[in-house]
Amino acid sequence: MNVHQPHRYNNRRSNAAILLITISLPTILLASVAVAKEEKVKLAVYFEALCPSSEDFITNYLYKIFDNGVISIVDLELSPYGNAKISSNETIVCQHGKWECLLNTVEACAIHAWPDVTDHFPFIYCVERLNNEGKYTEWETCFEILSLDPKPVADCYRSGLGHKLEVQYADDTKALEPPHVYVPWVVVNGQPLYDDYTNFISYICKAYKGSNVPQACLDLSHPSTGPKDIGKPFSHVCHKEEDDVKSKSTLSEIISSTVASWITRLA
Repeated sequence: MNVHQPHRYNNRRSNAAILLITISLPTILLASVAVAKEEKVKLAVYFEALCPSSEDFITNYLYKIFDNGVISIVDLELSPYGNAKISSNETIVCQHGKWECLLNTVEACAIHAWPDVTDHFPFIYCVERLNNEGKYTEWETCFEILSLDPKPVADCYRSGLGHKLEVQYADDTKALEPPHVYVPWVVVNGQPLYDDYTNFISYICKAYKGSNVPQACLDLSHPSTGPKDIGKPFSHVCHKEEDDVKSKSTLSEIISSTVASWITRLA
């Protein structure tokens, strides 16, 4: 009996899910009625790569808007920075250590390399899926799984552009009004959803004022009240002021042998 068989089966199942969401995107977009950009509901998601609740939200909730057609009425912006801190000399310290700094930057580079959300979301979904399974060191396999050229992301990371992108995400996060309290911090048309963020699709459907309403919205019951108060947030979210930072590693310290070899191969 091969004791590794279940592990390989789980890997195949995870990869199949990632491929399914990638293959489905063109079909969903072709089937969706065109909506003018000014009519779309703005959805902003502020997260950090290794926060369990961020991983859970992206892989178990956010992906649904690509599956049910709601993406056709959404202007989605992803911000991979979260609760990191930036010093006066622009070094970045991440809440969950060096790997989070690396993955935040890699995801920022992916967004820059493939600006269309239907191009960069599958990569971020893939990375966060691996993170959620405790396989964050295997993030490079997402290039192969999705048949993506890793060079644009490697060039972005190697040149320092990724660091500059993270500094910009830091500025954007600090400018939030009201300020974010934890991640994931989900905002619909400028209004944070606080601890009701998993019901974000209902808020999107309620905020949409256009005529091309997706069937998924017609099938939903809209929330009868606004977002809940911030006084009682979910206990599993990653709070901004947590003291249990696992490792105070800056971006200058995170190039492990794995990352270094990845960059060298693509030089």
